[in-house]
Amino acid sequence: MTAFDRVERRIWSGKAEAYARTYARLCAHPAAALLDAAQVGPGSRVLDVGCGSGTVSAAAVARDATVDAVDADPGMVTATRRSVQGAAAVRIAGLPELPYAEDTFDAVVGNFVLNHVGRPLAALTELRRITCPGGRVAVTIWRAPAAPGQTLIGRAAQSAGLTRPAWLPALDPDDDFPRTPEGLAALLAAAGFLEAKCSEVAWDHETGAEEWWAGAEQGIGAIGQVLNSRGPEGMAEARRAYDGLSAEFRTPRGQLVLPHVALLAAGTA
Repeated sequence: MTAFDRVERRIWSGKAEAYARTYARLCAHPAAALLDAAQVGPGSRVLDVGCGSGTVSAAAVARDATVDAVDADPGMVTATRRSVQGAAAVRIAGLPELPYAEDTFDAVVGNFVLNHVGRPLAALTELRRITCPGGRVAVTIWRAPAAPGQTLIGRAAQSAGLTRPAWLPALDPDDDFPRTPEGLAALLAAAGFLEAKCSEVAWDHETGAEEWWAGAEQGIGAIGQVLNSRGPEGMAEARRAYDGLSAEFRTPRGQLVLPHVALLAAGTA
């Protein structure tokens, strides 16, 4: 594993329940489109990589597919097992090395998992290895630049003078790629996928202000590390900024409507 991978495992450890209560519903939005892009249907043998709280796995089971699922975090594996209720084989495993033989799956899907691996090209190459010839792989990532809703807490942290901790590594420049439709499609092509195509998926995520804040406050993801980087004082300053900035997204009912944009790419093994 790279330094990026090791830190990702560390910051997500023990966060499965907090994720399920906060950001899981956001990340569930592209699930149906992801399965469509991978052509998952009755009888398909499909692998859900980075299964998280099990949304995509459960949706694949509902399509009468034969489902395997993996996640590097034990808590996420437990959450997925709870979600699929015995209808999928779920185990602990992480990219870029998966415990499956070549040409095992008709389809492989990864919902936002590429955001959390240190070597995205190696990860995609591994997904191609375990996919049958002619099978489909589909993945999502967050687009950059991000949509306004996605940057709300980051803007609040910046207003409070909070910055990325020095111990939190960025992706190595040699392993990074443009988070654009062209950049992600090119990465799939470099991993050997045929007819690699990528499109944007945009939606407005409606959530409560407390729910949206709680995920980062509880240390989920890189933004959670930034938010917690200066203790209670920094957190309080960021919260004051958040309360002001969130007004631009607030509905008359007090909910937040947050625009988000992701990328969805698929290719043939």
